[in-house]
Amino acid sequence: MYAQYPVFVLLQVSLVWRVYEYVSGVPFGTMEVMGLTIQTGISGVNLIGASISAGMFLGLGIMFGHELSHTKGPTFILSRWMMALSGIAHFCYAHVYNHHLELAHEDDPATCPRGRNIYKHYLLSHFGQSRFLFKMEQQRLQRRGIPFISPQNRWIRGYMMSLPTVFMFWYAGGWTGLGIMAITWIISGFELEVLNFLEHYGLIREKGQPIEYRHSWDVGESPFTQFGFIEIGRQGDHHDRGETHFWELEEVGAPDTGIGYFAMFSMLLVPPMWEAFIKPKLAKWDEEMASEGERRIAERMNRKAGWVDMPTAAQTA
Repeated sequence: MYAQYPVFVLLQVSLVWRVYEYVSGVPFGTMEVMGLTIQTGISGVNLIGASISAGMFLGLGIMFGHELSHTKGPTFILSRWMMALSGIAHFCYAHVYNHHLELAHEDDPATCPRGRNIYKHYLLSHFGQSRFLFKMEQQRLQRRGIPFISPQNRWIRGYMMSLPTVFMFWYAGGWTGLGIMAITWIISGFELEVLNFLEHYGLIREKGQPIEYRHSWDVGESPFTQFGFIEIGRQGDHHDRGETHFWELEEVGAPDTGIGYFAMFSMLLVPPMWEAFIKPKLAKWDEEMASEGERRIAERMNRKAGWVDMPTAAQTA
């Protein structure tokens, strides 16, 4: 996990170099570097393709930052630096102090309510988590008598951590460089919110009630999800034992979506397809796992989402 950070930094430096080549008009050719033949020069189409692929890799790599955010000391700081490469260092505090305490409740911006699509959730969750840390630091610093604009403000420090990335892309390509950086940030941030979306979509918990296995979606025994997402699909156990390493997480009987993240990702990009898939599973959860209070909230949320055709568990059997 620790070795991932220099890999992500090298990936960004490589992309910055490509931006510089494009802006400077470096001609197409080849060069030898330490015995390796490297192509020089890049077209606009290939530069956009490089930024998309870099964003996808950074997005998947965010999982290592998530894993380290559940540690303390230098490794927690490392997780912040990993997230800062995508402009989302606020995640580390919001995830631990908001999501893990409020999941499946409306006070958690990372939990997607019924009827909301991934595109809207991406924006609301991203800015909602940033707002959480903003408010948390505002209150913490006020209690200590420290001005909000201060080096001790962890919300500000998180964004300061992203400045080296911003300066690199600006120095290499000006506004073009910042545009390429924005593509990588948007894609990597989107992938993070896809995981938040899939892990708790539509599940409900009453305020103040304990967090239980039933408040998280696990995935089926998909080797692609287990390997590609370092066991992050075992959400039930993860939320019960947040500081447990991913390789120690176990199957705990949490509600199961039955398929892996890659398949569900393909569906959630088309909201009607996603809703057709998830509604029967939520109906089953409402009838078999929800408490009385959660069922009442579910009925209200179904009406708000316009789910008048919400099936019952009997209909989905």
